Amino acid sequence: MGLRITYIARSFLDYRIPVFDELSKLIDGNLTVIFSEAAVPDRVVKRVQKVLGDRAVGLSGERVIGFRGNVTSEFANTRIRIPWQPRILKEIKKSKPDVLIGDGFAQWTLAALVYRILHDTPFVMCYERTCHTERNAQWYRTSFRKAIIPLISATCVNGSLSKTYAASLGIPENLITTGHMVADTDGFDNAVRSISQQEKEAVCQRFNVHGMLYLYVGRLIPLKGLAQLINGWALFEKESNEGTLLLVGGGPEEEKLKAQVLQLGLKNVAFAGSVDYNDIAPFYASGDVFVMPTLEDNWSLVVPEAMACGLPIICSKYNGCWPELVHEEKNGWVFDPLNIEDTVRVLRAAIKNKSKLSEMGQYSKEIVEQHTPRAAAQVILSACKTALNRKCLT
Repeated sequence: MGLRITYIARSFLDYRIPVFDELSKLIDGNLTVIFSEAAVPDRVVKRVQKVLGDRAVGLSGERVIGFRGNVTSEFANTRIRIPWQPRILKEIKKSKPDVLIGDGFAQWTLAALVYRILHDTPFVMCYERTCHTERNAQWYRTSFRKAIIPLISATCVNGSLSKTYAASLGIPENLITTGHMVADTDGFDNAVRSISQQEKEAVCQRFNVHGMLYLYVGRLIPLKGLAQLINGWALFEKESNEGTLLLVGGGPEEEKLKAQVLQLGLKNVAFAGSVDYNDIAPFYASGDVFVMPTLEDNWSLVVPEAMACGLPIICSKYNGCWPELVHEEKNGWVFDPLNIEDTVRVLRAAIKNKSKLSEMGQYSKEIVEQHTPRAAAQVILSACKTALNRKCLT
């Protein structure tokens, strides 16, 4: 029997399924994923069960201490929530893991660490945070993280900015691998290829797009920096009538942002509202350049999604993915969304490089080809092997 890995993933979305699939293939189908039925959408549950069968284990009856709302809609470290699943230790034991994997220091990691102590099972932590996202982390959070580091056998992080933060906590750099967070690049590439010219034109007609289409996809929440982007767009629109900003997504800020657009008298900003994950390809296919103005993100997955669809990227410097994914003036531009002049600069740059956008989009595809689900699975497996080797040496 091959290596048995149990991944404690309380919550995840569609993008994680291809990674689970590839990791399962690498270990001859011996991957078990344990998750919260309440935290994972039904469509995602069906997908993971199709891939893993009865090794996709959904648990109900989670108990929560602290905030019960959606913490992912707020800036990091603004709420305290401690989830506990009474059945989790029993379910982990059923899977007979050689290695455990958990997401971050929170979620269900505490339960995985309890199992690790009781059964001497190596534990690999997949981690996303950066020095920027953790700039306001309270002393007790940081102290807790540093205290449990001796229980972590190996760590797999998003990229260089995440590695820097993990190392600052005291995790030895030789125990850190990078590259576990990726989008479904092949899925989006194939989906966009199937979009006809008529479908693209329908999108542009529906939202009265003229000139270049600057596309945003994501939640409409304060941390995404959309209010700042719209302020920058207002200055840009005064000097140029060559582009349209289309915001795809819903959220609590939608009405406020629409009021801002109305107050500024903007004519070239449109809202598409919420769009199902499976229906997003026509928007990516219609875009000329992708814009991510986030004020705080570990690794915005919409960025590699857009890259897989052949789009150049305008990316905030507060997004943890930019060092790996955005190469200045080659496949896009990095900017400070809190600096309105810098925002206008990159909007102008896209117009000035209009004839090169297709070439830049192709370079995006070449970059993201190094960040595939299979590559992520191999990185995670490498971390698991490191964890096992450490156990053998002790």
